[in-house]
Amino acid sequence: MLAKNIGGFDKIVRIVIGALLILGAILGYGVWMWIGVVPLATGLLGSCPLYQLVGLNTCPLKK
Repeated sequence: MLAKNIGGFDKIVRIVIGALLILGAILGYGVWMWIGVVPLATGLLGSCPLYQLVGLNTCPLKK
């Protein structure tokens, strides 16, 4: 399993954008809007493989 590397605000933004894109796809605004599955999944899982590749981490540090 991938390590958690997405913080709270980043997670909320990803979930909202992903849900809106998927809603647009369902409503017929374009097949390309199904790309919303990616930010939705990474937001729900709390882990982004791209962040891991480039060394980013928006998750707050544990004390």
